[in-house]
Amino acid sequence: MTTLSAVKTLPPEIGRIVLEPEQIESRVGELGKEISRDYRGRQPLVVGVLKGAALFTSDLVRHLTIPLDLDFLAVSSYSGEPDIQPIQVLKDVGGDLTDRHVLIIEDIVDTGLTLHFLVERLRARKPASLEVCTLLNRPDLRLVDIPLAYEGFEVAQEFLVGYGLDFREHFRDLPFIASMRRQDREPAE
Repeated sequence: MTTLSAVKTLPPEIGRIVLEPEQIESRVGELGKEISRDYRGRQPLVVGVLKGAALFTSDLVRHLTIPLDLDFLAVSSYSGEPDIQPIQVLKDVGGDLTDRHVLIIEDIVDTGLTLHFLVERLRARKPASLEVCTLLNRPDLRLVDIPLAYEGFEVAQEFLVGYGLDFREHFRDLPFIASMRRQDREPAE
């Protein structure tokens, strides 16, 4: 990951930094303590949703003090209009989930449509429990009610990049979360 000192000037597409690396690191540590406490005596299967939650998942599991198993899944759902494009599973969780304690790790929950799809898909595999941890929550955009057991930050309705979040596969490696300038994310005419 790019260090903050390596980012001497912000890319011109970045409007402002919303969450500094220290804020993210501190909250991820707190989430790690909460999850470790809640899952004490159990060995959860932690499932990161690729690609956006890869950095968050990696940092979070390093803060967990419990035994765990780790897997990832990948979906294709976001094309600018998530309620029109069908969700496709590109990489599924391996193995039997029956009676497992599953914790889904998401980068951001907006409408909740993709997460709802994932939760229902994994719930059909009969885990003992199924919870969600998201780094960022945007409840104002929610179209489907999704209970979140763990939440890092509630954020406003602005287009965010960095720390795994991207714009057309760019900016995932930024060590902070930032908003993009509006004109830089408009489609070219």
